[in-house]
Amino acid sequence: MNSNTKSNQELIKKAYQAFNDRDIGTILQMMHPDIKWSRAWEGDYAQGHDEVRAYWQRQWKEINPKVTPVGFNEKPNGTLEVEVDQVVKDLEGNIVFDGKVKHIYTIEDGLLKQMDIEQY
Repeated sequence: MNSNTKSNQELIKKAYQAFNDRDIGTILQMMHPDIKWSRAWEGDYAQGHDEVRAYWQRQWKEINPKVTPVGFNEKPNGTLEVEVDQVVKDLEGNIVFDGKVKHIYTIEDGLLKQMDIEQY
């Protein structure tokens, strides 16, 4: 594993921890200003810091997701595939989804540039 791969994995781990802590400010510091973020919960993409912040604020008023990275795969095209355990609960604590999902990241200059989601 080269140092760039290791630093990308560390970036991802820190971003998921901040997400699970609902620390939007910290995550946005890890994102490119022109971030393109998949809005799996609503469809399409959130673009830029303001749209990502608004998307998560809407999401967290209705569901309580916890996402933990469990595997990394550097793809030939330069993207980083992250296998995540995702547990989504409604606000009463009932499980809505519990399973694995693939998040595909484009990382540019040490910042998250794009995130896409692939189902298993």
